[in-house]
Amino acid sequence: MILVAVREDKKEVIIENAVGIFAENGYYKTTTAMVAKAAGVSQPYVFHFFENKEDLFKVVLDRAFSRIYDTFSEVEAPTDQLIEAMGYAFTQIIQTHRDEVLMIMQAHAISEVDIRNHVRKMFLSIFESLILKFERAGIPNAKMTAAHFIGTGLLITVSEVLDLPELAQGHNKD
Repeated sequence: MILVAVREDKKEVIIENAVGIFAENGYYKTTTAMVAKAAGVSQPYVFHFFENKEDLFKVVLDRAFSRIYDTFSEVEAPTDQLIEAMGYAFTQIIQTHRDEVLMIMQAHAISEVDIRNHVRKMFLSIFESLILKFERAGIPNAKMTAAHFIGTGLLITVSEVLDLPELAQGHNKD
């Protein structure tokens, strides 16, 4: 039983280190050897948990998207404050999990079909959950509002990554 726990802990260490490596180097420049070194394990040990780099990347993306999805799901506020509260929650994610957000920003540009489809499904999942949340809150034009919310989040993230706060002027409330 302890051996299983140690393996799971090592898997978590690999995932946590992969986030930073992928965020810093991008998908194409990152190698499993780099991730293994950062995690303090051998490269074959990485392959014990992940079939290949693409599989590892998808797991790391799943974690990042899940954090955003869960955060948005947990936000509760009166209808007239909901979007602002969710925007604030997103800026908190950027501050506390910057590398995950950087990965998500890069993920849509990766040309591998499986990764592109994976990212598409994740964005669609968040989009559909926002539509439902906005509809339940009584926000008019929920679909358009959800699309605008995601677009604004992408703009804020790009302005953060490029250190160009001017791009998101009027959107960042910090």
